[in-house]
Amino acid sequence: MDTEPIVLDGFLEEETVPGDLHGSTARFRLTVSPTDERTDEMILPCGVTDPALAFAVIHDLVPGDKLRVTGYLRLPRTPEEPVWLAVTTLAVLETAPLLTDSATDATAVLERFGPYLCYFDADTSEVEVFTETGEPVGTAPDPDKIGALVDAFEQRQGAGGE
Repeated sequence: MDTEPIVLDGFLEEETVPGDLHGSTARFRLTVSPTDERTDEMILPCGVTDPALAFAVIHDLVPGDKLRVTGYLRLPRTPEEPVWLAVTTLAVLETAPLLTDSATDATAVLERFGPYLCYFDADTSEVEVFTETGEPVGTAPDPDKIGALVDAFEQRQGAGGE
């Protein structure tokens, strides 16, 4: 274990899980992307052993929340052990956007793509893309075209800012 704690910002990858039968510990995966480039993303397993913090992690966090975690990086001692972060403090920087009417959107999924949010609906191949602030980026005709849509949006933003 390192002697200096590290601080990382990232997004909660999926639902948190209890680390034990009593819920006094918790585990989750944090997506960290220091440059907002998809190739720089890292998914880091995290563990919480403080019972009060574990309770909050299990009951208050939802996938897509932007978090700031402080903890100690645990490096593997054998090839079978994973790298993980022993979290000592956690702050929610932004809550995940929620679908307004889950009954009508039962087939829909909201997923993060770097600093963008993508709205996937199983009833269509089109994907609506928005910025984190809710600004519409556009509609990709299918999931394979999201990257091109985002690139075109960023080029428009760059040209408009000069």
